[in-house]
Amino acid sequence: MSHRLPSLSPHLRRLYLVRHGEVIPPGGVHGVHYGDMDVPLSDLGKMEAKAAAKFLEGYDIKGVFSSPLSRAVYGAEQIRKGRELMSAPSTFDGFTELARGAWRGQTKDSIGPSLYDSFNRGEPGTTPEGGESLHDIRSRVLSSRDEVLSLLNPGESGCVVSHLWVTRSVVSDATGKGAGEMHEIEIPTASVSVVDYEEGEGGGWIQNVVMLGEKPDAGLEKGQDLGN
Repeated sequence: MSHRLPSLSPHLRRLYLVRHGEVIPPGGVHGVHYGDMDVPLSDLGKMEAKAAAKFLEGYDIKGVFSSPLSRAVYGAEQIRKGRELMSAPSTFDGFTELARGAWRGQTKDSIGPSLYDSFNRGEPGTTPEGGESLHDIRSRVLSSRDEVLSLLNPGESGCVVSHLWVTRSVVSDATGKGAGEMHEIEIPTASVSVVDYEEGEGGGWIQNVVMLGEKPDAGLEKGQDLGN
């Protein structure tokens, strides 16, 4: 991967965004939505997480952070091995996956394809009971992202291990996509995305996506990723 990433300029901060590996969904049925439920990784998902960690071995990472959900914590632990890291919080609640509320345990068909697609477009009135909208998740994710960036000095990199909609939130902000366009961003399980950040003169971040959804070629079988 090293030849595909530009070297990090001393005035930039870099975030490596890693999605967790394949999971065992509720009932063991792929296509059932789980969102912020703490579902376990499959055996393949654990191998995918280790492959992502191997992928990042040659990069200087000052801090590794994750969602508090176990599938993300496992991936973060693989990346932390053998590294000397800053003393900082290791998990951020803001990086938890999208809260599905009443849609937990349901499939797209049982939710209703029209309602499901309207939710993905960020349309008002489509948020499931007890869940959160795409605007909600993006707001909390970006708040935690800013907290992580504040822990890094210019010229340093951090890694966030999280989830599909968390990574989509960060990438969509960097690319100028609205909340209703996030579903278009492909983020495979255990893939790596990279965003560079420069402090703007008037505040805020100048952002540049330098890698998107790159999945390590570790010779593993293709995982199933039909619900999240």
